[in-house]
Amino acid sequence: MRPCCPSACRKRWASWVGAAKEGLLALSVGVGLGVLIEMMEEEVDEVVGPKGKHNPERTAVRHGHEDGEVTLGGRRVEVRRPRARTADGESEVRLATYEHFADRDPMARVVLERVLAGVSARRYRRTQEPVGEQVEVQARSTSKSAVSRTFVERTRVALAELMSRQLADLRLAVMMIDGIEFKERMMIVALGITTEGVKIPLGLWEGSTENATVATALLSDLVERGLDPQQGMLFVIDGSKALRKAVRTVFGEVPVQRCVRHKERNVVRHLAERDRPPIIARMRRAWADTDYHRALEQLTRLADELDHTHPGAAASLREGMEETLTVARLGIKGKLKRTLESTNPCKSMIDCVRTTQRNVKRWSSGEMGLRWTAAGMLEAEKQFRKVIGYLQLPQLAIAIERRLHLQQHPTTEEARTAVTM
Repeated sequence: MRPCCPSACRKRWASWVGAAKEGLLALSVGVGLGVLIEMMEEEVDEVVGPKGKHNPERTAVRHGHEDGEVTLGGRRVEVRRPRARTADGESEVRLATYEHFADRDPMARVVLERVLAGVSARRYRRTQEPVGEQVEVQARSTSKSAVSRTFVERTRVALAELMSRQLADLRLAVMMIDGIEFKERMMIVALGITTEGVKIPLGLWEGSTENATVATALLSDLVERGLDPQQGMLFVIDGSKALRKAVRTVFGEVPVQRCVRHKERNVVRHLAERDRPPIIARMRRAWADTDYHRALEQLTRLADELDHTHPGAAASLREGMEETLTVARLGIKGKLKRTLESTNPCKSMIDCVRTTQRNVKRWSSGEMGLRWTAAGMLEAEKQFRKVIGYLQLPQLAIAIERRLHLQQHPTTEEARTAVTM
């Protein structure tokens, strides 16, 4: 460290003692800022040379001091920083120490994390760690408007990051598509599951409803970003006809699993409360069966019985009935079967998005919804674990690729097999 004169040391020590009265963290901040100043002065010595010693070969000279700002715990704090210029006086010499601590990105990350955790821009200043009264008086960028601007900027970065992800090298076994409904707006989101069981947010698209146009735009964007539409992949959707149409439009005749939880809810809405338990039990028993033909027979029999008592429930059950059994038809059993029968892995991401948005009172635009949703999806990604039963995913990918091959290159025997799959 550079030698310090006694009077300066006494003055600095007095300020540290004052900070210590406000708490250990405030003392640490005071000491840290003092160390930062010393580091900047040392860097100037390295660039310019020792002060007071003439050096005709030096390439830079001191250029006094000026006010600057560094990032500290989600706030901007004033510091007095040294300056240096090239020996010919043509340009400023950039000091790496100052540039590192002056970077605004750490503050933007803190703002993003706290707002997504539920801290409002109005109350942001109250969540700041105590850093001492003297430092707090000089702190900037903690007002409601400053926090709001920082959050908007950071969520735009999150949206751009999500929507520019390159997918060419991604080998997916499963893609789940679902919708998040806001007030008068709908966000369609896509979640990929790799053959190793890793969950990856792929993208989102905004529209007024969960319609085929919006879903097709989302899936087309994934293909434009490099996702191979020819790779064997299972699509899991919530049962929406619009989503089913979009999948067929972009990816062709690929295996689709309708979410059994959505199907169950759709069916029971046509039933009186007292009639629901036995019907739910029979549907779940059929979906739990690992034999596709036996499960289909059970559901068909149930639909036939409902024709007489609850025709609406029967029609709802028949719509896409076979696709609620796609995983069983592909020969997947056990934990992975239970994982892929529904959109629950995607729902967990959506739940995280909703949690981050719980304090939003008014959605001013579709762009705002996109920003918040993208930030929530990336926040959820930090908490992701491999899906339950992921060891069977390579088996699933092979089964799908075999099915697609049979569709494209059927022989007499293979064609009959493909029809029954």
